[in-house]
Amino acid sequence: MKGYIYSNQIPMFGHKEIIGYGVDCFYIKEIDRVLANNIIKKNHYSKKYFNNSYIHLGVFIYNELLGVLQYGHLLNNNSVGSIVEGTGNGEACELNRMWLDDKALRNSESKAISYSTKYLKGKYPKIKWIQSFADERCGGLGIVYQACSFNYYGEHLSTFYTDGEKFYHNIQVTAKREKAGTQVKDKDKLKKVELRQFRYIKYLHTKTKKQCLLKEQPYLKHYNND
Repeated sequence: MKGYIYSNQIPMFGHKEIIGYGVDCFYIKEIDRVLANNIIKKNHYSKKYFNNSYIHLGVFIYNELLGVLQYGHLLNNNSVGSIVEGTGNGEACELNRMWLDDKALRNSESKAISYSTKYLKGKYPKIKWIQSFADERCGGLGIVYQACSFNYYGEHLSTFYTDGEKFYHNIQVTAKREKAGTQVKDKDKLKKVELRQFRYIKYLHTKTKKQCLLKEQPYLKHYNND
C-alpha cells in the first residue's frame, strides 16, 4: 500500500510487516524502546517517559532522527468503555509522548501525527480510536491535533505536582507503583497545581464515532485562551 514502509524480512505467512509510513524525505518508523525512552527523558518537557507505551516511532527527516512519538495504553485504561461505548481490550490507545527537535521543518508535528495514525491503522487494525491531550504544561490548546482532524471533546482540570522544574500527574504521585518511567522522590516537597487539559480523539474506524459517549465541541481558537 502506498506510503507504508515494510520490513525486509518475509515472515512465514508471506506478508511483509509494516514498520513505518511516509515518503523519502519525511517518514515515521519503528525504533527501539530504550532509544525512544532515552530521547524522551532527555528532551521532553516532562523529562520522563510513560512506562506503558508499547509503540515507539522515530520521526526521520532527510534520514535524520529528529523526533519520537510513543503510543500506549491510556493513563486510566479502565476508562475506555466510558469514553467510547463497547471499546474492548486493545481497541484504544493514547499518544503518551511526542517530541520533535527544533531543527524539524515547519508543520512537522502535524505531519508526524498524521503519518503515525496511518501507520497505526495499517499495523494495528484492532485499534479503533486514539486519544491525546493538550495541556497548559506545554502552553497549547491542541492546534496540532486540529490540523490532523482530531475531534475535540472539551477540557477538564487535572491535579499535578511540581518541584518547580518537572510536573508529575496526580496518579504518579499517589500510585503505589511507579507507572511513568521516573521515580517520584520527596513527594512532600512538591507543590500541588491544577492545570487545564484538552481532550482530542482520532477515530480510525468511522463508525466508532457514533459510539462516543462524550459531547463533541467546537475547536478552541489559539487566540482564545481564557
